[in-house]
Amino acid sequence: LRFDEKVRVVVFRSEVKGVFCAGADLKERAKMDDAEVGHFVKRLRNLMDEIAALPVPTIAAIDGHALGGGLELALACDLRVAASSAKMGLIETTRGLLPGAGGTQRLPRCVGIGLAKELIFTGRQIDGQQAFSMGLVNHAVPQNNEGDAAYQRALTLAKEILPQAPFAVKMGKLAINRGMEVDIASGMAIEGMCYAQNIPTRDRQEGMAAFREKRPPQFIGK
Repeated sequence: LRFDEKVRVVVFRSEVKGVFCAGADLKERAKMDDAEVGHFVKRLRNLMDEIAALPVPTIAAIDGHALGGGLELALACDLRVAASSAKMGLIETTRGLLPGAGGTQRLPRCVGIGLAKELIFTGRQIDGQQAFSMGLVNHAVPQNNEGDAAYQRALTLAKEILPQAPFAVKMGKLAINRGMEVDIASGMAIEGMCYAQNIPTRDRQEGMAAFREKRPPQFIGK
C-alpha cells in the first residue's frame, strides 16, 4: 500500500460482526516463554508503527470490540469512526500487562495525559459515544442492522478526502505527525519544508487554475 500511488485512503475494518479487533490471543501468549513474548510484542509494535507511517490517510472503522492491541491498531490510524455501541479499551492491566504496541504513547497524544492514565490504570472499557466525548474517535454513529455503521461512515469520510490533492494531503499528514513530536518553532520549520515540496507540483498549478476558471479541480497526484 505504501508504494501504490493509486491508493488515496486506507480503511481498516473487520469482517467479524461485533468485533473490530479483540487484541492478542492470551491462550497463545501463555505458551510463550519470556523471550518469545518480548519478540512477539516487538513485532506488534513494529506493525503498528508501519501502519502509522503509511503516507496516505488511514481510518479505523470500529463496529465492535476494540480491546488491548485492537485499540492500539485503531490508535495507529489517523482517524477513527465508531459505532455508539462499540466497546473499546486498553485492558492490559486487568491481565497483569501494560499496553505494549504503542498504547501508552498514542492514547495520551490523542486524549491527553490525564484521561489516558485513567483509562490505562483502570483497564476500563468505554463505548463509542464515550470515546467520542473524550476525542478518542472522530465520529460515533448508531449501529445498523447490518452491523457496519462505522464502516459506512468511514467510507463517507474517505469520499470527502478522495477529491483533494493527494500529494498535498500526504504532506499535510507528514507535517502534522512530525510537528507533533517537536517544539512549535521546529514544527513551523517542518511545515515550511513540506510546503516547499508541494509548491512545484502539477496539482498546485491545477488548483490555482481551477480557482481562476471557476471549475472543480482535477488532481492527479503529481
